Amino acid sequence: MGVAGSGKTTVAALLAGRLGASFAEGDDFHSPENVAKMAAGHPLDDDDRRPWLQGIRDWLAKELDAGRTAVVPCSALRREYRDLLRTAGRPPSGDDVRFVHLTGSYELLRTRIQGRAGHFMKPTMLDSQLATLEPLQDDEPGISVDVTPRPAEIVDEIQRLLGATKDR
Repeated sequence: MGVAGSGKTTVAALLAGRLGASFAEGDDFHSPENVAKMAAGHPLDDDDRRPWLQGIRDWLAKELDAGRTAVVPCSALRREYRDLLRTAGRPPSGDDVRFVHLTGSYELLRTRIQGRAGHFMKPTMLDSQLATLEPLQDDEPGISVDVTPRPAEIVDEIQRLLGATKDR
């Protein structure tokens, strides 16, 4: 989870590969209307995000029900969004759904967004994402990791902090 430019897709794909986990790109769950709205520079509201998050949750639930480890990058900016995603996990807590909050400085994030070609997320939307962001709380299952290092080093740190291996 994290704002645009934090490297969610790159890190998640690398982590999934190391774990032998299923992978789905969170952006692929957006409706064409959501993509058009963001491409026009307009932030999504909760009504836009709900079906997107439900789609991700449903995919996660299918993977977990099949006994597979799954990794999906998505912003999950608010606690209520993460709570919805956790319903993909086993009751009562959903703690088998864990979050990795990728964090970085404003300057780093903005530079990364500006360097992307052809992506619907515009640099001007970083401010709205940061304003919406509710960092992980102590009672949420997850960790926060700085994205300044190279992706392989970030994944090393994630695996260390989560105790995540191909068998787990």
